[in-house]
Amino acid sequence: MADAGRGAADAPLLNRAAWARILPFLTYLFFLLVADLLARFGWHADDLRWLYAVKIGAVMLMLFLFRKHYTELYDASLGARAAIVALVTGAVVLVLWISLDADWMAVGSAPGFKPVTDGRIDWLMVAVRIFGAALVVPVMEELFWRSFLMRWIETPDFERLDPSQVKWKGFAITVLLFGFEHNLWLAGMVAGAAYNLLYVRHRSLWSPILAHALTNGLLGVWIVYTGSWNYW
Repeated sequence: MADAGRGAADAPLLNRAAWARILPFLTYLFFLLVADLLARFGWHADDLRWLYAVKIGAVMLMLFLFRKHYTELYDASLGARAAIVALVTGAVVLVLWISLDADWMAVGSAPGFKPVTDGRIDWLMVAVRIFGAALVVPVMEELFWRSFLMRWIETPDFERLDPSQVKWKGFAITVLLFGFEHNLWLAGMVAGAAYNLLYVRHRSLWSPILAHALTNGLLGVWIVYTGSWNYW
């Protein structure tokens, strides 16, 4: 028993599985910082639009390099009922996201992303943006927020913790941080709570990934259709 206790005490606070989920997320944040710094040094927003493609490419590379650590993604089986619940949740989150936009529900102002050149929409730029938002960001963010952080708050040995065993501390802290990661903090909290519930209920990361992907994908279509570029 003493040896077991010593082994637990000596376990690293962040193991390889943790870093495999943290580094893609930090890569994404790094490019946000780069864009902000370039803008402060006088770069025009139009000149920074293709930085998004570089950012998504870098995140994809990180996810590929660490793919062996994402063992929970190996089993992509998600029952039909769970998949429907995830899709409905993703659609509801979208409606709430574009509705919870009062001034007091936002922190600062989002820079937006306007793929328009000389009055014409650059459809390649739109395709890259929706691809990244719907297919790359959900995987990266769910691996960080749900798979890692929500469980790690409960125990450093987070991979051994079944999602259904997450307590209120991990749930609440993740919702708060996920919310304030976004300009629309209240909408972010609602989305974070919804994705958390899917993960806890279905015990599969594919459930929140599916919901998150639908939310982001439909949001992209709505943005292009309405010209509400500030939501990007």
